[in-house]
Amino acid sequence: MAVVALTDKEFTQFQRFIYDAAGISMANGKQALVSGRLAKRLAHHQLKSYGDYLRMLENRDHSRELQIAVDLLTTNETYFFREPKHFALLRELAEQARVARRGMRVWSAASSTGEEPYSIAMVLADVLGDGAWEVLGTDISTRVLERARLGHYAMERASGIPVDLLRRFCLKGQGKEAGTMLVAKALRQRVQFMHLNLNQHLPKLGSFDVIFLRNVMIYFNLETKRQLVARLLMHLRPGGYLLIGHSETLNDINDTLQAVAPSIYRKP
Repeated sequence: MAVVALTDKEFTQFQRFIYDAAGISMANGKQALVSGRLAKRLAHHQLKSYGDYLRMLENRDHSRELQIAVDLLTTNETYFFREPKHFALLRELAEQARVARRGMRVWSAASSTGEEPYSIAMVLADVLGDGAWEVLGTDISTRVLERARLGHYAMERASGIPVDLLRRFCLKGQGKEAGTMLVAKALRQRVQFMHLNLNQHLPKLGSFDVIFLRNVMIYFNLETKRQLVARLLMHLRPGGYLLIGHSETLNDINDTLQAVAPSIYRKP
């Protein structure tokens, strides 16, 4: 069945859809991304147009399809130990916690396929061993969370992992799994993954020592950014750190946090 090309009106409607569903402001000129990622869903349901698919998403009987559409339209780019300065800080904070004999809780607020929370867990396990530490990974996409829980990656994804940590916390695939790596079960069990929309009321998550919110705000408008940061700060303990992407800033977004270094902020 031939699919009619995505019209400008339909693209505008999808911009509104992803903003309402996830708070993401999709830039103009992304028509190819929308049509490319959703074409298979139209074929799956034997729909002739993107307008037909939009009407399906508006039907409450198709809540699962709505989640699929959100998954497909949410960009998820990540890799292990991205932005090394953040992990150097995390190691320093973990050393302080070890000396003070206290635990640590760290939240990867947009965990994607799991590389970030597992990188966090490797650092905490290396410094604090089997001590009282926790890592929470959340994401709006159920699809990437399923992959994250598996902890199974192509070996080329491991290039950013320090060699000693790779040897301790990852297993090299053999036989039919050659060319892949698996995060060790003991480490996977220390990371909790949860489906969460950061632009909605957050559940009771407790307080965290560090929150990673990296490369998330680039998709939001100014008011959405302000509301998002305010929600997350309610879960950051006094003296805790908020880490954002190097291309991001909290200028005009929040004036209560102390800028420690580019992309690193501390709650007084």
